Amino acid sequence: MDVINAIHTRRSVRRFADTTVSEAQVDRLLRAAMAAPSAMNEQPWRFVVVRDAEMRAKLSEISPYAGPVGRASVAIAVLAHPTSAKAPNRWTMDCSAATQNMLLAAHASGLGTCWIGVFPETDREAAVAKLLGVADDMRVLCLVAVGVPEGAGADVDRYNPEFVHKESWS
Repeated sequence: MDVINAIHTRRSVRRFADTTVSEAQVDRLLRAAMAAPSAMNEQPWRFVVVRDAEMRAKLSEISPYAGPVGRASVAIAVLAHPTSAKAPNRWTMDCSAATQNMLLAAHASGLGTCWIGVFPETDREAAVAKLLGVADDMRVLCLVAVGVPEGAGADVDRYNPEFVHKESWS
């Protein structure tokens, strides 16, 4: 699958088949995530891979939108070590780019994902950090539910020319 096709056909998956995602598949996703650009090449991202069903069930309760985490084969927490002296306020962008790479790599590999936002909700961030034993100097951007999709999603064209301005806003 080429990258343009992957971008246009990727969808959030909230229902997963009862199929295990392999270590090699997870490794491929993490490698794609770490290939993302980052400010000043700081690479602030860190990841916690969660396979344990009980832990995924607990993580799925951190927000009303986190249900897919409990239904997936794997959950990946995307964390940041934001203490960079060169680009201290760019971790959200850097980790978001890494997350998008992960989502596209999963889709291109036949896997489904759902990005569950954690940051900037401080209560959700604290809950995930506590459950996963995350160090105090780390931040939690999101959780990514990963699994084999239960069914095929419909293609949707989201392009809207009204969102595009040329040369200036007006």
